[in-house]
Amino acid sequence: MSIKAISPLDGRYKEQSEVLAEHFSEWALMKYRVFVEVEWLIHMSQRPEIAEVREFTAEEIAFLRGITEQFNDASALRIKEIERTTKHDVKAVEYFLKETLDPTTLADVKEFLHFSCTSEDINNLSHALMLKNGMQSGWLPMAEKMTAEVTRMAEAAKNVSMLSRTHGQTASPTTLGKELAVFVYRWNRQLKQIKAQEYLGKFNGAVGNFNAHSIAYPDAPWEDIARSFVEHLGLTYNPLTTQIESHDYMAELFHSIMRFNNITLDFDRDVWQYISLAYFKQNVVAGEVGSSTMPHKVNPINFENSEANMGVSNAMLDHLANKLPISRLQRDLTDSSALRNMGVGIAHSYIAMAATLRGLSSLSVNEPAIQQDLNESWEVLGEAIQTVMRRVGYENPYEKLKELTRGVEVTPQRIADFIHGLGLPDAERERLLRLTPSSYIGIADKLVRHIQ
Repeated sequence: MSIKAISPLDGRYKEQSEVLAEHFSEWALMKYRVFVEVEWLIHMSQRPEIAEVREFTAEEIAFLRGITEQFNDASALRIKEIERTTKHDVKAVEYFLKETLDPTTLADVKEFLHFSCTSEDINNLSHALMLKNGMQSGWLPMAEKMTAEVTRMAEAAKNVSMLSRTHGQTASPTTLGKELAVFVYRWNRQLKQIKAQEYLGKFNGAVGNFNAHSIAYPDAPWEDIARSFVEHLGLTYNPLTTQIESHDYMAELFHSIMRFNNITLDFDRDVWQYISLAYFKQNVVAGEVGSSTMPHKVNPINFENSEANMGVSNAMLDHLANKLPISRLQRDLTDSSALRNMGVGIAHSYIAMAATLRGLSSLSVNEPAIQQDLNESWEVLGEAIQTVMRRVGYENPYEKLKELTRGVEVTPQRIADFIHGLGLPDAERERLLRLTPSSYIGIADKLVRHIQ
């Protein structure tokens, strides 16, 4: 970590987001470019239509793939050194590979590196692979870990009755587990869409027409060759583009992540509020300081940290989702600089989820405080009583309960006296007299099953 890092991702949060550096850093972009260039050379050697690229031996293929597998800091620094002369980052990768092949049996095919490619053929595939692998090996496991932890909490607290609050005011009771389960259900729905996301790739030359390809090999089935190559990389082939892949799938993915982020923001704020209401206790960690002046404080800093980082993530992903699908004519270069920041948006989301998990690990349910809140809120039974009155044919039941409960202190005795005075059938009267704020939860405890 550099203490002079401008971005907190490479400073304060570097250790937390290290796993994503393997996929979203400048180093990673160079490695993925090397991978795509090498795989294209191998792919051509396996296509009889491109006769001048001879078939490679097993040892030669292993050597070529080893360039990617053994890619390290020295490799990246050499590419950067070449780039200082070329002033072109993709061309620097091509020259690095030619340099690598020069002393080998593959020197005879080095001029077929980057054959018929425009830089964006290499870049779009590299970016798609960076996104796909970074999501699958970094972001998704963290999202699933956070969702699994809240699932566990929801199951454990599904029978813990709790006062609801609508518009910040006391409302019909629920259970803590059911309220947590709402977030799990929402997260899982977004995760299903994110996991089904297509990652598109194009490989059709400078303006998307296979111009160079067709002039070199007029009879080769270039659409088939390009499709098979893109799909070989594990991507979905886009057959109709300009110089650039249109980035619509990126916008889809970033919007999905933003929705997931917003659900987490909502969760962070609710948990923060529950901590404020003392529904959750925060475990005290020896040596930690909550306030520089008030020694009693244990602040919900992890949920606040998550909220802040989710906001930064959304701001970046929103910009990318709106900017990337727009490009002048056959292309402009604005996507190039913007794409370098996709890891920033994803990393801030990742860091936010890690913070939420840390916060959750320090929580314990404070059932006495939850129960006390319920015991002081008998007015919430007004809904139950007026609904039963309506069912058995009373006139203006809502208005009668409004008069009983609104703006006054409502005690168990006041409720009982009102019920006794209604002249209800015995069964209905006894059922309402047994009702308490803790037992008036509907089927909240059973609804938790929907998260499985």
